[in-house]
Amino acid sequence: MTLEYDVVIVGAGPAGSITAKFAAENGASVLMIEKRQEIGSPVRCGEGIARYWIESVGIPLDKKWIAYEVEGAKIVSPNGTEFCIDERHAGEEVGTVIERDLFDKALARHAAKAGAEIMLKSTVVGLLKDNGKVTGVRVDQMGKRFDVKAGCVVGADGFESQVGRWGGIDTTLKAKDITTCFQYRMTDINPDPNYCEFILGTEAPGGYVWVFPKGKDTANVGLGMQLSKVREKGDPKKYLDMYIESDERFKNGKILDMVCGAVSISAPLDQTVTDGLILVGDAARMIDAITGGGIANACRAGKVAGEVLAKCVKEKDFSAERLQEYEKGWRAQIEERLYRDWMAKEKLVTLSNETFDKIIATLAEVGVEKLNVYNILKVIEAKHPELVEEFADLL
Repeated sequence: MTLEYDVVIVGAGPAGSITAKFAAENGASVLMIEKRQEIGSPVRCGEGIARYWIESVGIPLDKKWIAYEVEGAKIVSPNGTEFCIDERHAGEEVGTVIERDLFDKALARHAAKAGAEIMLKSTVVGLLKDNGKVTGVRVDQMGKRFDVKAGCVVGADGFESQVGRWGGIDTTLKAKDITTCFQYRMTDINPDPNYCEFILGTEAPGGYVWVFPKGKDTANVGLGMQLSKVREKGDPKKYLDMYIESDERFKNGKILDMVCGAVSISAPLDQTVTDGLILVGDAARMIDAITGGGIANACRAGKVAGEVLAKCVKEKDFSAERLQEYEKGWRAQIEERLYRDWMAKEKLVTLSNETFDKIIATLAEVGVEKLNVYNILKVIEAKHPELVEEFADLL
């Protein structure tokens, strides 16, 4: 059996579904293939997003997948100093704490309504090629193997992406460019109901602890640490358990579920297209290297991808040269910020607890209008220029 579509998308996360939606509603025949039997599950995410960008990718806010809304972000230094900022200025992972499985299903539903077909519990085991050009995928669906031919294959298969590697795009990561994470959903606790919290310092080597409230007495409590700093298997859980034991708010807490996983905290790829193939989302390393967040970037890039692919269908041209419109489009929107945050991450992981204390105390005293690397460094430079000497290339 051989199926044929204009576009085949590997992965039904936010990147895949938004690509599918915009390609389908602009006239492309689209098949989205998901290896799991249920879209969005298991959840591997802190589940925080900002409100302001959602509707820009054609998805209205929906109470069905909103778990809780907060006023903003709270950044906590190792000595407990707090800096708070409202959600409009806090970044793309703050404002709304979602039910990620329901959110992913909603995005897939929008793709389906636009005309995309969805194939579940199906594993892509390889790419089809003709004279070096990608022409489709080989699929294993519950023991049945078949081919799906397509004008273009979209690799939206996340952190563990194989599609890019099969297509000849270098997606390898160094240990310092990977964050390994562990998270509990806890109840019968006392989180600050008004803020998503980010706790810095050696309690989470090369990363941070997060507390994202999902109700007055429930929250996602997680920890991410740089893989290069992991010394023993299970370190992320060990560090998280130690943090929870040290915080009185969690002493009576009950664990409802736990998730673990990894995210890239690298610079974006130098190449995300080749003949008949594009990469979107975490498969293309479109992750904020400081926060590890990537939903907004994946959706923005997916919109560009879907619109470009629909044009390619009409022109019957899926060459690497034609797909440069996607390459240039997503980079124009997010590449500069991704590189800046990656460069900042490289330096932030070397800072001591004492330096973090000074930085957060300065931000709490002076304030910052918009939480980004440049604005933070400018505020610190005015009071503690010695703290930003190593960040001079980012100013």
